[in-house]
Amino acid sequence: MTVNIRRVQPGDEVELTAMVHELAAFERASAECTVTENRMRDALFGDQPRVYGHLVEVDGEPAAGALWFYSFSTWDGVAGIYLEDLFVRPQYRRRGLARTLLSTLARECVTNGYSRLSWAVLDWNVNAIALYDAVGGRPQTDWITYRVSGPELSALAES
Repeated sequence: MTVNIRRVQPGDEVELTAMVHELAAFERASAECTVTENRMRDALFGDQPRVYGHLVEVDGEPAAGALWFYSFSTWDGVAGIYLEDLFVRPQYRRRGLARTLLSTLARECVTNGYSRLSWAVLDWNVNAIALYDAVGGRPQTDWITYRVSGPELSALAES
């Protein structure tokens, strides 16, 4: 098995968009996933990239991907990385690819002096939680994640 992990490049938006839709199906939220290849291309490779990514290929086939963006710690005064999505296609699971992606992002943080690597996980995804615990991740139980989107976001913007 030959594994190659690399930063995404133009053209990868096709596989990454497919993986995001596969992840949405896995998370039982397909109807909420509206990303297109054009939106992904613009987000990754437009004049002002909004997201960054890594792709893992196994024997030349796209097997896993990670999409992330910079966060900022006001307390530390430095950037961090927020991992938005990490997805390993089912046929490639249990081969250490998710751990490899996390390790790659951790190196990105350490190399650049960033203070943290953060992410969220669904409370029912026990396999992912086990991995995150194994790599030293700690749940932030004293924080509650909030989100405003859709009609509520529009209403807030108009208020």
